[in-house]
Amino acid sequence: QVRLQESGGGSVQTGGSLRLSCAASGILNDFFAMAWFRQSPGREREGLACIDSQGEIKYAEFLKGRFTISQARDEKTLYQKTLYLQMNNLTPDDTAIYYCAADPWVTGAKALTTTAYGDWGRGTQVTVSS
Repeated sequence: QVRLQESGGGSVQTGGSLRLSCAASGILNDFFAMAWFRQSPGREREGLACIDSQGEIKYAEFLKGRFTISQARDEKTLYQKTLYLQMNNLTPDDTAIYYCAADPWVTGAKALTTTAYGDWGRGTQVTVSS
């Protein structure tokens, strides 16, 4: 069973930075795709960045290079991995709950869509003030 736990959210001012982490356990192999999504009140959950099952990194075009996704595997156990999202130059429009997602196999254009992922964390709140 895959477990995902986000952390690193908080409150920052416009122009600030945050680094989100997602501790993942139960990731059985390197083909698991992992991604970051976010959802703000009244809006649909949207994909931000992913590392798909072939190792390809994709970003939502609207991010314009402000966010960077990366991952690290715990060398002591093959079943734990941490996914990161470095977020720079934040604006109030970035205020949302940020979610980590994973799935055994995701590639192609659907890699930033919510329906492609079967496992989700509970999210971490990011609030950006002006």
